[in-house]
Amino acid sequence: MNKIILDRRRLLGLGAVGASSLMLAGCDMFDGLGDRDSEARALLQKANDLTYRAQRLLIRDGALAPEYSESEIRQGQRPNGSTDPQSAEYLALKASHFSAYRLTITGLVEKPTSYSLAELRNMPSRTQITRHDCVEGWSCIAKWTGTPLSRILDEAKLKPSARYLVFHCFDAMDEGPSGPIRYYESCDLVDARHPQTILAYGLNSQPLPVANGAPIRVRVERALGYKQPKYVHAIEAVDSFSRFGRGKGGYWEDNGYDWYGGI
Repeated sequence: MNKIILDRRRLLGLGAVGASSLMLAGCDMFDGLGDRDSEARALLQKANDLTYRAQRLLIRDGALAPEYSESEIRQGQRPNGSTDPQSAEYLALKASHFSAYRLTITGLVEKPTSYSLAELRNMPSRTQITRHDCVEGWSCIAKWTGTPLSRILDEAKLKPSARYLVFHCFDAMDEGPSGPIRYYESCDLVDARHPQTILAYGLNSQPLPVANGAPIRVRVERALGYKQPKYVHAIEAVDSFSRFGRGKGGYWEDNGYDWYGGI
């Protein structure tokens, strides 16, 4: 398993417990844990929940993920997963260089709204050079620029009942009985308001490429790669995940990954 990921978990003093999310998310030697009804999976899920709670107790909400210098960017950000959505809607937006794109903010908010890509780019921005850690065992340092998600939430004014954000994406992962199954992800409000959580539209001083999630990719820098969705077109504030997929909080979570993917 990836030593870097385990090293970053060591702060909690729960390395063996924290490794559960890696076991369930991509290491071939643990393929037997893919059965969502297995006793081993249930045990590791409890361990994963403990890790999540321990992080929230031991790490203050504003603790930053490590940031790096530009000299430490050794390669372009590696594309992974979906790299070129093929829905008619996305292809039309791509053809127009995303001039008609709108990011909608909906759900449990006082002021549902939407933003064009130009409007997002004209807001105060944050640039950060961070390391992307993937459950497949690789990592990559890159420079990301985007709008702090907390600013968007402040403008939308979350209702008191909101507990999570669900990110809806353009990329289709599979075909279901009623049509394409699109990627979605989620985070709690602690990660949503973290200073390094941004709606990224820039990568390594250039516009975010399609292969890396254009026009908008969410960066949650204290989380593993699958928690950082690409091709985002809507953010929905919710009080539970019961209405989405299998109710686990994300596409990969519905298929066996753990909801908590913190590092």
